[in-house]
Amino acid sequence: MQLNEVKVYPSKVALKREDQLAWKIAGVAADKVAVPKDTQEMIINRIIDNASVAIAAINRRPVVSARGMALGHPRKGGATVFGMPAGKTFSPEWAAWANGTAVRELDMHDTFLAADYSHPGDNIPPILAVAQTMGKSGKELIRGLATGYEIHIDLVRAICLHEHKIDHIAHLCPAQAAGIGTLLGLKQDIIYQAVQQAVHVSFTTRQSRKGEISSWKAYAPAHAGKLAVEAVDRVMRGEGAPSPIYEGEDSVMAWILSGRTARDKGLAPAVYMVPLPIAGEAKRSILDSYTKEHSAEYQSQALIDLAFKMREQISDFSKVEKIVLHTSHHTHYVIGTGANDPQKMDPKASRETLDHSIMYILAVALQDGSWHHVDSYAPKRAARKDTVELWHKISTVEDPAWTKRYHATDPNELAFGGRLEIFMKDGSKLVDELAVANAHPLGAKPFAREDYIRKFRILTEGIITAREANRFIEAVQNLPKLAAGELGQINVALPAGTLLDAKPGIF
Repeated sequence: MQLNEVKVYPSKVALKREDQLAWKIAGVAADKVAVPKDTQEMIINRIIDNASVAIAAINRRPVVSARGMALGHPRKGGATVFGMPAGKTFSPEWAAWANGTAVRELDMHDTFLAADYSHPGDNIPPILAVAQTMGKSGKELIRGLATGYEIHIDLVRAICLHEHKIDHIAHLCPAQAAGIGTLLGLKQDIIYQAVQQAVHVSFTTRQSRKGEISSWKAYAPAHAGKLAVEAVDRVMRGEGAPSPIYEGEDSVMAWILSGRTARDKGLAPAVYMVPLPIAGEAKRSILDSYTKEHSAEYQSQALIDLAFKMREQISDFSKVEKIVLHTSHHTHYVIGTGANDPQKMDPKASRETLDHSIMYILAVALQDGSWHHVDSYAPKRAARKDTVELWHKISTVEDPAWTKRYHATDPNELAFGGRLEIFMKDGSKLVDELAVANAHPLGAKPFAREDYIRKFRILTEGIITAREANRFIEAVQNLPKLAAGELGQINVALPAGTLLDAKPGIF
């Protein structure tokens, strides 16, 4: 890996494109380096993971609505849509929209956290949709996905978006465009323009994850995927993009990210150091990401496991005086009481809000000793009197030690958990901590292929037939051998008549 300096330049300095981040990203995407075996195997795991959570959410309203919009754009020889028969295909940008929404709805697929945070599995729907539409092979899809994951994770390692209240799809969209570029074997100058277009159109604010969180949280990465497909299509037809998109005088860095912050404070120009593979270096960053065992915000994964452990020491939750979670800056201010969101303490809050409330999550995990992607968020469950009482006794505080571990570059130090202190009314106290979730690569029970398959079977049981489940599992594990035009097999269909119809709209 090589660190690449990125900063703002005045217009009078004609920054060569070879020195621009977007050009360097395009260079990584255009590099024909082979995909390592372990990267390839993890890509297959993540395709299974995405399908699991997508089918589990297939008849939830946001997914139904997104699918309904996609069905208004049929295309012969196009891309498949989750739940639909593989023989019915649609325009790739709309398939990416429908499938991306299905994947994100339950917030239960893979994650990577560093300077910013991400769900790199969101790269899969648009790249797969274009691969199906363009008749690509399994090996070509794997190459495209390796790039999408690599660029996305490398941007997240270096450039913080949330401190500027920018939603993290701003890193996702250029990664998706780069991945599509690799998939299609496009030249570096074409990918360069697509990456710049993707950056330009995908900067949105974090209000989508603040206050009363709506279904847009599920739509946002799907929207990025749709924009990425459209960006690549435009540049393939000869169109260009604003340039330089990161370093320009009126660029996103200058006016939205740390370039503006430095200028406003009278500081020296801000500099980002973005790691990217050098020419000929294999793309392996997917191996640094991790999936979710529980359907909730990633920072809650280790804390759910911790709650399962600590509950065994409590016989009567009415005897709890208060609970304090000592955790990282991010966990405290995004899903903890540091967010100052009253909705995070409201039993009538939406599911999207509850899965971003560590106070609610801890209360239910402590009481139930289990976590379910539907039952744990049911309105009746959230409104239970004893749960609300326990929930409102929970608070979070930032602990500098956990914040340091959250941002650690040493994988052995990196942590997304915290220390839980449970104060009892009799004056006694229970204290325990957990750094990483059990399913994390460094956790007690790291996820392997059989775990991904088990997750798929659990989440899809009763929704698809056993025959369809077996067919999909066999097909996806055979991905490297799928020939051009056979990627329609990487779809999961529901039995006829079981898909809900969307309300009518424009399309």
